[in-house]
Amino acid sequence: MLLVMDVGNTNTVIGVYQGENLLSDWRIRTEKDATIDELGILLRNLFEAQGLTLEAGTDLIISCVVPPMVNTLDGFSQRYLQVKPFWVGPGIKTGMPIHYDNPREVGADRIVNAVAAFEQVHGSVVVVDFGTATTFDVVSRLGEYLGGVIAPGVMISCEALFLKASKLPRVEIFVKPKSIIAKDTISSMNAGIIYGYVGLVDGIVSRIREALKDRPKVIATGGLACLIASETKSIDWVDDYLTLKGLKIIYERNRPRREGK
Repeated sequence: MLLVMDVGNTNTVIGVYQGENLLSDWRIRTEKDATIDELGILLRNLFEAQGLTLEAGTDLIISCVVPPMVNTLDGFSQRYLQVKPFWVGPGIKTGMPIHYDNPREVGADRIVNAVAAFEQVHGSVVVVDFGTATTFDVVSRLGEYLGGVIAPGVMISCEALFLKASKLPRVEIFVKPKSIIAKDTISSMNAGIIYGYVGLVDGIVSRIREALKDRPKVIATGGLACLIASETKSIDWVDDYLTLKGLKIIYERNRPRREGK
C-alpha cells in the first residue's frame, strides 16, 4: 500500500493506493501546529472510516510547501508507518528536466502536477492549479518544465476584498452567478471574482501560447477548478486527482533506487 500526501498552505490532499487503484482520498485543512500524534490519530480515523488500516510498512511520498510541517510529517511516518518518507524535492528522480533559474525555488506540488500532466498528454501542456495561489505551469513537447506564472488565489482575493472594503461582506464562492450584471452586492462580488478569474486564466493561457508558438493542452486542478474551468475558453479538462497521480508516478520512478539500498 502507498500513501501519498500533498501538503499545501491551506489544504492537504491525501490518497492511498493499492497497486494501480486509488482506494480512497481526502482533502483536509492544513494544521501547521499539529503534533505527530494528532496527525497519526487523524490519519488512522480517516483510514478506519473507509474500512482501511493504517499499518506499518506502508510507503509514503510527500510534496510539501509548508516548512514547519516537515519535522512533524517525518516523525509521523517513522512512528506510525515505520518508514522514512520520500520527499519531492532536490535529489529525487522526477524524469522531468527543470528549466528554472533556481530549480530549488519551484514548489514541489508544481513539479508533481507537471509530471502527471505530461504523462497524460505526452506533449506540451499547461497546468492551472487553483490553490492558495493560482499557478500556471508550462511543460514543453519534450517533457521539460519551462516555468510558469503565480497569481493570487481565488480565496485570497475574496478575503482581501472583505478586509480592505469596509462595507463589503465576506462571501463564499461556490456557485456561478446568474448574470454578469448582478443586482445585489453578494452577486456582484461573486461575478467579479469568478469572471475575473475566468478572464485571468484565458488571458494568461493566451499569452503562454503566444510565447510557446504552440497550442498546449490545458489541465486544471485544485479546489475551485470545476467552478472556474466551466466558464473558460482555454481549459480542456479538470483533473481533481492530478497531484495524487503525480506523486504515485514519482514514487514509482524512485522505488527501485530505494529498494536497492
